[in-house]
Amino acid sequence: MHELSIANDILTIIRQNVPPEELSNIENINVKIGDMSGVVAESLEFCFNAIISETELDNAKLVIEKIPFAVKCNSCGSESTNEFGVRVCSDCNSTDTKVISGLEMQVTDIELKEIGAEV
Repeated sequence: MHELSIANDILTIIRQNVPPEELSNIENINVKIGDMSGVVAESLEFCFNAIISETELDNAKLVIEKIPFAVKCNSCGSESTNEFGVRVCSDCNSTDTKVISGLEMQVTDIELKEIGAEV
């Protein structure tokens, strides 16, 4: 289960970018996970919640945006969202394509509670 390792990496990114005194103010950690990244989003969320349990990050939520697998055709220029791993252009059937999305695995934002916000 490499999702546990990825959850630990996300925690490292958080600790590198948020001052220790602000960790309890984290509301959301936004991540992008591509269909072809090999990460099971539900397992990642479970692992992340397990490692932050009973820590200063206990109230933080991992928000996962799933990114579909897509290719761009080098022959006709069209972009298409294809089935998992299919690199054939859906318009001209060319195999001369480039993967443009679906491999992502990145933390995009760390959202903190607004100062003075009502609880």
